Amino acid sequence: MTSFGRVFRTTAFKLSLIYLAVFTAFSGFLIAYLAFNTGEILSRTLRANIDEEVRLLREQYTIGGVQRLVRVVEARSRRPGAGVYLVTDFNGNPLAGNIAEIPPHILNDTEGRLRPASYERLEATDPDRRHRALVRVFALDGGHRVVVGRDVGEREEFRGLIRDALRAALIVMIGLGLVTWWFVNRRVLKRIDQVSLTSERIMAGDLSQRLSITGSGDEFDRLGGSLNAMLGRIDELMRGLKEVSDNIAHDLKTPLTRLRNRVELTLNGEPSEERYREALEATIVESDGLIQTFNALLLIARVEAGSNGSAMAEIDVGEVVGEAVELYEPVAEDEGVTLTAEIAAPAMARASRELVAQVVTNLIDNALKYGRPPIEADGLARAPVVKVGVRRDGADVLIEVADNGAGVPEADRERVLHRFVRLEASRNAPGSGLGLALVAAVARLHGGAVELADAGPGLIVRLRWPA
Repeated sequence: MTSFGRVFRTTAFKLSLIYLAVFTAFSGFLIAYLAFNTGEILSRTLRANIDEEVRLLREQYTIGGVQRLVRVVEARSRRPGAGVYLVTDFNGNPLAGNIAEIPPHILNDTEGRLRPASYERLEATDPDRRHRALVRVFALDGGHRVVVGRDVGEREEFRGLIRDALRAALIVMIGLGLVTWWFVNRRVLKRIDQVSLTSERIMAGDLSQRLSITGSGDEFDRLGGSLNAMLGRIDELMRGLKEVSDNIAHDLKTPLTRLRNRVELTLNGEPSEERYREALEATIVESDGLIQTFNALLLIARVEAGSNGSAMAEIDVGEVVGEAVELYEPVAEDEGVTLTAEIAAPAMARASRELVAQVVTNLIDNALKYGRPPIEADGLARAPVVKVGVRRDGADVLIEVADNGAGVPEADRERVLHRFVRLEASRNAPGSGLGLALVAAVARLHGGAVELADAGPGLIVRLRWPA
């Protein structure tokens, strides 16, 4: 009973029941409408034919009297599919026709009204069978009576056929409705059960589960595709969260350990104001690094949430990039790096000036730190070069920062855009692995995209902003 109750509560069952009721009512109305109008047409045709027969027989009587009328009635009575005819004398004795017996009250009604009557035919194979007809009776001179009519058996048979057709149609519709309900219910319930089962497995912790796609392109496939994309994104975020958690633990453990060891060594050593000052200064530097890491994390979170507080305005991206290049020129000169800029102005875009400046400085800073050419086999290295460019590319503003360093392997170019991802396994180089993550977050906020490519040699970072 529980399974039956579950089936009856399904939307598929209710919809099938509604459709069945609607189609049954419509089909019944259509058949009844056709039957009624067809019956009316047959009735009008019968009345018209009887009236015409009465007119013709009156004419024959006028032309040749009773004898001619009797001959005409006898001839018409023998035709295939003949109507109902009877001529009687003044005593009611039959003179001609194909009626063996008719009720006296019908025969005595000579007012010419069309009325139904039951009669018995001459030469009937079944003498006990009574026929029904629509007849009209009119009287002649001398008390003679003439009965003219049409048998309504065919009309009754037609109505019977209509009733049988209606019953058959209802049976067929109910059968087809049940078959359709069974098919739809089975298909819908099966897909819903699959969704429920997959959801339970996902809630149990198996984020690799996906909804099945049949390839039919129906609404379940579209829903499954959307949910699978959502599950893939959730799975990616969970893996990223785990990776971020591991990297945070690693990146914070090392400076915190250094802080603790430095303080412990200072306390265990010879008391000295100079040693204490050096330890405190080193602790402040280490703390500033930790604060910068948390500030970067907080900025990324705010940017991804769209609540960083920076106002969007129409800005010249080339001007912002030029200011960032000027800011880093002294740093590049001190480190022996050639920093050049190629800016095609104007490059207007609706963006946050502060975030654009932050992104550009991050890219230049990364290029200066990690874009140095590796030492070659002869012990020499190419001169480090960093190129910054801004130009229009169709409907976008394109920012490019390229270096001639070791570059980033193609397999890692997508991964380095995530938080705390650093290609250096020892993680001893300066930095927190959040620079490119912030660039990607700001690009998504502005509807842009970040692309890493091979500069041949080195790495080129392309950042697109909608103009």
